[in-house]
Parts: sequence; structure tokens; C-alpha cells
Amino acid sequence: MPAPVPASGSVSGPTPVSPLTRAEALARSTLLDVGGAAVDLDLTRGDAVFGSVTTLRFRCARPGAATFAEIVPGTLRRAVLNGRELDPGALRGGRLPLPDLAARNELRVEADLEYSRTGEGLHRCTDPADGEVYVYACCGPGDTPRVFAAFDQPDLKTPLAFTVTAPAHWTVLSNAAGRRTGTAPGGAARWEFAPTPPISPHLAALVAGPLHSVRAGHDGIPLGLHCRRSLAPHLDAEAAGILDVTRRSLDRHHELFRPRYAFGKYDQAFVPEFGHGAVENPGCVTFREEFLFTSPVPVTERDTRAVVIAHEMAHMWFGDLVTMRWWDDLWLSESFAEYIGHRVAAETGVFPGAWTSFAVTRKPWAYDTDQRPTTHPVAPGDVPDTAAAFSNFDGISYAKGASALRQLVAWIGDEAFLAGVNAYFDRHRFGNADLGDLLGALARASGRDVHGWAERWLRTTGIDVIGPAGTPAARPHLLQVGLYDRDGGTGRLVARERVRAEIAPGAPARVAAPGGAPRADLVLPNDGDHTYAKIRLDEDSWRAAAEGLSGIADPLPRAVLWNAARDMVRDAELTPAEFLELAARHLPAETEPAVAAAMLAFARTEVADRYLPPERRPAALASLAATCRAVLGRGGAALRPIAARTLVECTGAGGAGGLRALLTAGDGGGTRDAEPYRDALAHPGAALRWDALARLCVLGAAGEDDIAAERRRDRGASADAGAARCRAALPDPAAKERAWRGMLGGGDAEHAAPLSPHLVAATAAGFWHPETAALTAPYVGRYFEEVPAAAARGAAVAKVLGTALFPAHAVSPATERAAARRLDRGGLPPALWRALTERLDDLRRALRVRAADRDAAAAP
Repeated sequence: MPAPVPASGSVSGPTPVSPLTRAEALARSTLLDVGGAAVDLDLTRGDAVFGSVTTLRFRCARPGAATFAEIVPGTLRRAVLNGRELDPGALRGGRLPLPDLAARNELRVEADLEYSRTGEGLHRCTDPADGEVYVYACCGPGDTPRVFAAFDQPDLKTPLAFTVTAPAHWTVLSNAAGRRTGTAPGGAARWEFAPTPPISPHLAALVAGPLHSVRAGHDGIPLGLHCRRSLAPHLDAEAAGILDVTRRSLDRHHELFRPRYAFGKYDQAFVPEFGHGAVENPGCVTFREEFLFTSPVPVTERDTRAVVIAHEMAHMWFGDLVTMRWWDDLWLSESFAEYIGHRVAAETGVFPGAWTSFAVTRKPWAYDTDQRPTTHPVAPGDVPDTAAAFSNFDGISYAKGASALRQLVAWIGDEAFLAGVNAYFDRHRFGNADLGDLLGALARASGRDVHGWAERWLRTTGIDVIGPAGTPAARPHLLQVGLYDRDGGTGRLVARERVRAEIAPGAPARVAAPGGAPRADLVLPNDGDHTYAKIRLDEDSWRAAAEGLSGIADPLPRAVLWNAARDMVRDAELTPAEFLELAARHLPAETEPAVAAAMLAFARTEVADRYLPPERRPAALASLAATCRAVLGRGGAALRPIAARTLVECTGAGGAGGLRALLTAGDGGGTRDAEPYRDALAHPGAALRWDALARLCVLGAAGEDDIAAERRRDRGASADAGAARCRAALPDPAAKERAWRGMLGGGDAEHAAPLSPHLVAATAAGFWHPETAALTAPYVGRYFEEVPAAAARGAAVAKVLGTALFPAHAVSPATERAAARRLDRGGLPPALWRALTERLDDLRRALRVRAADRDAAAAP
């Protein structure tokens, strides 16, 4: 047997690999037919490496040809192809050459692989509450070979069967049903799992550790909920609500789609340090454990969880049952799950306001992404490799794609849409498909030119603006126009009627009220938010909206109007001060939590911190604080926690007493200083307490002792991240330097190993603050010099460093020049290049808004 060959890399970050190109994937898919993958993992080899033995059985269409498999080992011990030993030294860039293939082949790969701390591969973490260890797989584009040997591309699906050796007190989960079958030498347990139906390698699931589980069932499908053991009381408390959403979502999916759920049992595991919201592994969905609420949270967070549960379930059909052939059709997975997830949440009643929430939280993500230089079509058709694919998990692939699907349903009708989708499932069940396959099914079902529609909607970039200017539309729009009149008695805007309107490609993108009737006070394009476009109003309509926005009964048109106001600020058509006045006038009367949360967040993070110059920030925070106090005084119970959190973020040094009262609530605290937070004091919740402590740290009114005390009090999912944010917020040079080194890969006071992307993001959230701008000013220059090297830890880390850690508060020409120079120098990892390009564009937008605001103030 050849001597084992160590591979480069360490447990601190992923070993560099060669991204798989689309051309290579196409060549390999025409050559191979994979018949099965058996993976045996040994999780008992310590805290750095695990054993991985993979057996792949596959056919070759051209005997004698060569290809490669992917594996990213710490040590490659042995590779055997058809009984022939392969040279481990031939492994390069994660690729193992496979020469002289037979018609039928068997490859066995034995390796020691390194645990991940970046969420790429098999992530390993320790629970600070009790010292227990947990591992879980996260196999994004190119990451499956960090767990086992594979032909790692979406269109080489195969049945997958895991066998796992794990500590005796652990539970192990995977995609398929499994059981503990015996004891391994040393007392470890052996677990065996049934083969899955054919799935793509990136959908492999493994979750292991001393899990706490709640088991149930529905409609013949075994259901399971799982979390780390220290969170057991919280899972028990939340299980009924989570299972209710799960059951109702399953029923609605079975009503919409002809094929039943195809993957046997349905586990949902809440895992620590997760860098995603959730991942749709068939049969075993993984969620970030922040969705397992450990204390009271605003209703918006429960609503978001309901949508995410429905979104991941939609993937069981869109993405898992039928999978894209290559990553350029990512939209076939994410856009559909985004659309169906919101639709199911709304139609089942688990979140009736799902489409309003989509309008003010998800669509702005798409609008912002689509206006940056890195935008791309929903279905780009030119994703060259897996590195580029990683960057396309963005607002385009999710929210713009879902918006386009909503427009498609409005155009061809729901009956035709579902008929086409079900025909698509029938034809490609357990297989792969592309854009053309779906469009063909929809065209046959509807009799419409769906291909022409797709060329306009899915192959183009940018946003049409529907408004008085009437610029030519790039794509067709089918929408509603709302006509509203002032009620003479109350002054409220009352809906008169909604009329259907169509805009053809190339025609002026404007709508008009029907003739023969008195002119409406407010003419609102896209009243039901059925299309994807910016909205601009004529002068009379804007005046009516600015005066009566909160008086419109239906929350969805209110959301459309708020989005228009937000866009106008970003496009320097509405001053930041005017937006704050709009918020002060209308948010206290807002009844939809998602609308209030989105607009308060925009006002706080964008308007106050970036779009206004520093000297005007205190007045902006005071205005926002007054708005929040008005919401606390007048708003409903669902609105108060949202207002309280924003009020915490607006609090200056003079309000430190009230923040302190939040920390002592329930411990005999509560004074006159706490009056603004009186509605939050009874049950402040861990998130609000950490917010309050972080703000106290920024203001220099709390320190390490306070952080340690709160950490002892909170043993929930938010504790690690909350403490990291607070430590980074301390206005102390030594604390800033420790936080900086931790984020860039040197670990921190609590973690000898480099921080996970989850903790890097939490630390970054505390690091930059306008209040401490002088203290952190030297780090702005250091950011552009030091972050590129740290980003080499992996794409997930690079993305967090390029987004969360970017000095967005430092809105100045100097920061703009520094960012541009670093991008011009090149040599950046793709994920960091994408993030920096986008942040630079956002910075330039903020500078334009400030310049326009100065000009407006100087005008006579």
C-alpha cells in the first residue's frame, strides 16, 4: 500500500481546491452514470480530524476514458479503482485522477479529513454551556469533498448511504432513516442509514451529537425536531408551534403538487454556528439555531421562521426531487422555494401577512442587489464555475426570481402554472432539469409564449421604473392600479377600486386612471405588488400618500408606498430628513409589524448612520427615538418589541439608566429611567437584553463584568454571539484589537481556534460604531490591507468579512478611494471581490445622497 500523503491545510480553514467548471461538469456528466455511494465516517478520532471511507459505483460510457473524483483530505490514505491502487500523490487541488475507466467501476477512497470551523464541510463546535461537541455537514457548491469523496456536481445524482461511528452518547441523523446497530471497538456506537433515493452530492446531510429530540408524525410521515442538549427546554416549549407549521405546510404542498413528499421521514435540526438561515437537505433540514427561540421575540421573527420552514419544505420538490443540472439554474431551486414558501405561509394561515412582509423585507434586498454592478439575470446561463455559483446565492436568485414567478402566475393563471409545474415533476422526478425543461412544461400547460416572457424576465438585469416619467419598459408588466380617495370626515385614504393594467416591453412604463370618473387623490401603480418594479407617483398622488399613508386599510399597498419612499431616498429624490418626518407621522399608527420593523431598520442603519453627515446624526437619532416612543405608547402589542429594540439602538449616554433597567428587569429593577421601555420590561427577552448591553458597551457604560453576568444568565442560542458583539463594542483600544485579531483568524480570548463565520459576523456587528469612529479610524485603512489574507480561510469567511466587517459607517471620499484602490489591485478571492464591489457601490450611493442633501439645503 502506498504511504499516506498529507494534504495542505489545517483545521483553521478549508484546503484550497480548484473550482469545478461548467465545461468540466458537462464532460463528466456525459461520461458517467453513478449507481451508488456508500460513506463510512468515523467521528471518534479527536477534535481535528475524522475518518472518511467512500465507495463509489459508477458506469462509464467510454471505457478507457479518464476523469476525476473530488476529495479534500488532511491525509489521503488509500485510493483503489477497480482493485488497482492509485497514487495518492496524484491528488491536486482536491482532484483525484481516475485513469483507464472500465464500463463498470468501483472506487474506494480512504482518508482522514479535517473538521471545519467555517461551515464548509463537516463543521465541529463545542457547546459553551456544557462542553458537549456537535458536528454537522454543510455541503454548498464545492464543499461535499470536505466530507467524503464524490463526483461533486448537481447532475450526477446517486443513492447515498451513510454508516457512522460516533461516541456512545451521541445521536446521529442523516437524509434517510437510520438506527444504532452495535458497538465499535472502544465503546463507540455504530449507526447505519438506509440508502436515499437519488440525490445530488451537495444535498448530503449529517447531524451528530448528544441531541435532544422531539418526535411526532403526520400523514404517514415521521417528523423529528432536534437541537443541542442544553437547549432542550426551549425545543420542548417551541415544538408544538414548529410542528403545527410543518404539518400545515405539508398538507398545502400535497394540495399543490401531484407527487407526495418523497424522502421518507422529515427531520428538522437546529444547529449552532450555522452561517445560513437553513439548508434543504432532503429528509434532514438544518436550521440556524437562532430560530429556536429561547426567550420572547417580536412576532416578525416567528413569522420569518414560519416562512423559512415552508421555504425549505418547498425545496423537497424544487431542488431535491428535481434538481438543476448546473448552478446557472439555481433559480429553479431558490426562486421557487422563495415563492412557494411565502405562498404556503400565507395560504395556510401560519403567516397571513407573508406577502406584505415579502414586499418590505425581501424585495428591497432584490432591488438593492439588482442596482449594483454585480447584478446578474435570474437565470444567468453563464455561471462558469462553483466559485461563481457561491456568489449567486443573493437577492436576485431568491427575491427577484420569486417576484418574477409571482408575475408569471398573474400572467398565465394559477391553474396553468400548477399544471405545468406538476408535469415538470412527473417528467424529471429524481432527476435533473434546466430552464428549458420548465418553460416547455409551462408553455404546454398555458398555451402562452412563456419562452418569450422568460427572455424578458429571466435573462435580463435591472429594474423598470413605473411612474410619470414613462421611461421605456424592458419587460412586460401585468399589474393593478389602486385608486384612492380622501374620506372627507376622517382624512383617511379609502380604496375606490383597483383596475388591471398592462405595460408592453418598449412602451412607456406608466399607468393612467380610467377616464370618465373624478380623478383619484392617490393613483398607486402595482397596488397588489404583483410585479417587480420601482414605483414613482405623480405630485398630487405623492402629496396624498405623504399625508395619509397610515390611513390606508390594506397593509400591502402601504408596503408598496413605503418601498417607494425608501427607493426615493436611495435615489436622492427624497431627503433623509423627509423620510424621518414620514416615519414620525405614520409609523406610530402602523399596524403591520413587518412594515414597522423594515422602515425603522432602514431609518436607523441607512438614514441616520450613512445618508446623513455625522453632525446631523444626533438629531436624527432623537427623531427616531421619539417615533419609537410614540409606537410604544400607541402601537399594538406586536409593534412594541420592535420599537423597543430600535429605541435601544437610538439611545445616547443620557438614556443609559433606562438601558440598565432592561438588564435588571425581573431582578428587582425598574426605575423612572425605564419608563420608555415599560412595555418591554416584563419580558425583555435575551435579544433585547443583548441589544441593551451592546448599546451600553458602545456608550462606555458597561464592561466585561456586565458581559460575563449576562452570559451566565443567558444559556441560549444567542449567548455566544451576544457576548462577542458586546466585547467588540467596548470603546477600549485593547478590546478593539482583540476583536480585530479574532475576526481575521487569530481566535479571541475565549476561542483558541479562529472564529466561525457566525461569530465573525457577530463580532463585526459590534466593532464599528459612529460613536467610536475616532478609536476605529486606523482600522479603516487596515481593513483593505489585512482582510484579503484572512479571506483565504474560505468563501464563507470571505463573504462575512466583505459584508459585515466593511466599514460602512465611514462614508467619505477617502474610504471610497481606499476601496477602489484595493479592488484595482486584484488578487482577491471571488467571494471577497463580489462583496467589496457591492459595498463600494453602496458607499458611493451614500455619498451621492449626502451631496444631493447638501444641494437641497443650499437651494433658495
